[in-house]
Amino acid sequence: MTTSILDAARPFTGGALSALMSPATRLLGLGEPTHWTGAFLELRNELFRHLVEHEGYRSITMETDCLAALVADAYVTDGTGTLDDAMSRGFSHGFGASPANRELLRWMRAYNERRPPRERIRFYGFDGPLEMTGAAAPRPAMTALYDYLAAHLDLAWSREAIDELLGPDERWTGPGLMDATRSVGGTPEAKELRLIADDLRVLLTAYAPDLTAATSLDDWWRADLYARTAAGLLRYHAGVADPAPTRLGTLMYLRETMMAGNLDAIVRREARRGPTLAFAHNRHLQRDKSHMRFAGVPLQWWSAGAIIGARLGDQYSFAATTFGRRGSDVPDPGTLEGLLSTFPHDRAVIDPGHLTAALDQELTPRVPADHTYFSLDPATTDQVDAIVFVKEIEEFKLPQ
Repeated sequence: MTTSILDAARPFTGGALSALMSPATRLLGLGEPTHWTGAFLELRNELFRHLVEHEGYRSITMETDCLAALVADAYVTDGTGTLDDAMSRGFSHGFGASPANRELLRWMRAYNERRPPRERIRFYGFDGPLEMTGAAAPRPAMTALYDYLAAHLDLAWSREAIDELLGPDERWTGPGLMDATRSVGGTPEAKELRLIADDLRVLLTAYAPDLTAATSLDDWWRADLYARTAAGLLRYHAGVADPAPTRLGTLMYLRETMMAGNLDAIVRREARRGPTLAFAHNRHLQRDKSHMRFAGVPLQWWSAGAIIGARLGDQYSFAATTFGRRGSDVPDPGTLEGLLSTFPHDRAVIDPGHLTAALDQELTPRVPADHTYFSLDPATTDQVDAIVFVKEIEEFKLPQ
């Protein structure tokens, strides 16, 4: 290995990573190649502490339910509830079981206890209330939005009419992801709810001066979160009900669009306070188009990172993480991960431009040993601002 290639890497520190980011960065995306690996979560915690203490960051957002995250944020900002409650109700996808996520909230709460409200760091989720097997009922978001508006405006719909259209939550949360015929999303009631949700958000925007004066900017922001979520869930359920062969691809981009909308709203809310760190799977934050096969169907879509990056330009930066060995899974020497495994650092920050310029070989994509992770495509490293490499991680294990 030449000295020139070695010069592309530095031992991982928060400063080494941020040095590769655009100075204009307002949103820094840190991806992970697989979920449920402590090494990446601990690395994220270390980076966030550095960004808060030395780079002026005042918020973090994660790939977790945006509504559930309000519980976690209330704990870290104001001390509402307990840490146990924040972990059990403030995360989706089972992420509340993660020790590293618990440590993140504990540190954020300790940091905020010593500071006035305007300086406190915030916690957000930017995913919708979605799981791999389906979507949540729109009732919590729809009724919270309705109640906020009804307290200050005369609305054309009654709460009882909204409740009747929604029906029982079980209609929405049944096992319909893979069976369009079992989804409620295409019913006349669901279609009417989509129109109402759209009208309610227009009212929320049109009367923003009155509403913010009567309540607060924070209350209005939460109402807009409910509006985005209600509309997004109703669109998603309509996508589930669509029998077209393109349905799965539609669901992928509908989720990413919801994520991008939440990221955009977070960046705008935090604009006067400081930049935001976003943490999620690489596939949700990358700039290049995503590809995968699901149930034998080839899918492609633009990620939330690509969408928000198109809006923010150089105000969006993206660092992808990857790894070398995991148990018996060792990368081939001709892959990007195989090459990085020969570097001397256990955790390294790689400058992709420097690495590409110094390479004298063509790298091939790593073939994952199983379905639990996605490798980096060496052909797309020009769309990554930094690569964070962990030489060895623990074997995959779901939390109990």
